[in-house]
Amino acid sequence: MRRALVILTCTAALVTACGTSEPAGESTGTGPAKVNAGVIAIVDTAPIHLGKAKGFFTEQGIDLTITPVAGGAASVSGVVSGQFQFAFGNTTSLLTAKQQGLDVKVVANGVSSTGEQGEDFSAVLVKPDSPIRTAKDLAGKKISVNQLKNIGDTTVRASVRKAGGDPSGIEFVELPFPDAPAALQGDRVDAIWVVEPFVSQAISQGARPVAWNFADAAPRPDRGHVLHHRPHRRRPDPPLHRRDAQVPGVRRRPPRRGARGAEDVHEDRA
Repeated sequence: MRRALVILTCTAALVTACGTSEPAGESTGTGPAKVNAGVIAIVDTAPIHLGKAKGFFTEQGIDLTITPVAGGAASVSGVVSGQFQFAFGNTTSLLTAKQQGLDVKVVANGVSSTGEQGEDFSAVLVKPDSPIRTAKDLAGKKISVNQLKNIGDTTVRASVRKAGGDPSGIEFVELPFPDAPAALQGDRVDAIWVVEPFVSQAISQGARPVAWNFADAAPRPDRGHVLHHRPHRRRPDPPLHRRDAQVPGVRRRPPRRGARGAEDVHEDRA
């Protein structure tokens, strides 16, 4: 895996928000608190699936449901509507929500870009025989993103501008990440923007990266966050700053390059 990942960030955030005297989910009397989390099906969110599989949430009295979402905009709308108590979303979706006056709160950082060309988890790819050689050549092309007017097209434009091109003529089309590699192979688009594991999938099929858009946009930016809605009520927010202490037997590793992925956790059973 070509990036650093803070293991169990999503898991720790969920446990803290719900494992307090004011649980965020619905409690069934003495039973577990029911929590629904909106999660994008990408490598960034592997820790929450691992946490559920390992029983961390059950140990904390949480009945966790993980609901797949298409992207950050869907995460925000689900949180605000009350469908999700928590969701994984990106920086652009969060800024848009705040601009619209929506009362959402970042519980924890979910994932960060490495900021390094060729060593990141987000890329723009083309077919191996494509005449597109650099990000500048993406000007005027058709490029797929998972959601329009979000972090994908915003950062792809940044890559094109950084390379000296004009992004104004790019045609962005909306395609779910899992469908993008096939669309590229079928010549339905000139290029695709995807994140892991779809970057590796596309490269294994012969695709060639021409831009590392997250790395181009800003040095080592945070790209994913765990979001929580703060309804207008008198109860205070739970003490989220103590989230690590809420997960007995588990310590988060510090970020480092070359993380092996979701199974790269440290369990302290002593």
